[in-house]
Amino acid sequence: MQVTRRSTCPVAGTLDLIGDRWSLLVIRDMLLYGKKTYGELADSDEGIPTNILAERLKRLEAAGIVGSAKYQERPPRYAYSLTGKGKSLGKILRAFVEWGAAHIPGTVAPKAVRNQRRR
Repeated sequence: MQVTRRSTCPVAGTLDLIGDRWSLLVIRDMLLYGKKTYGELADSDEGIPTNILAERLKRLEAAGIVGSAKYQERPPRYAYSLTGKGKSLGKILRAFVEWGAAHIPGTVAPKAVRNQRRR
């Protein structure tokens, strides 16, 4: 699955990979909440449609951001994890969390981010 790039700009390239409505939320759930299975990821508060979740996981895996390992044969089930490339998005994700919590009334930073600020 090849992502079409609009230009050679790194900001545009990053947005082409993870700038859709759902990808960063999938990465957030894996990074901040430790979700690993399709069912756990599908159970997010935002209610990602299952067909979109499946497509985003494939796209993120093709981009080398997410890896998968089969943990059950019948039916086939996979555990998902962030690769080093995916984990390196942590700083960007935390910046989004901090900005949103500071500037969007009614939002709250996840506990994992609040705990990191105290260290």
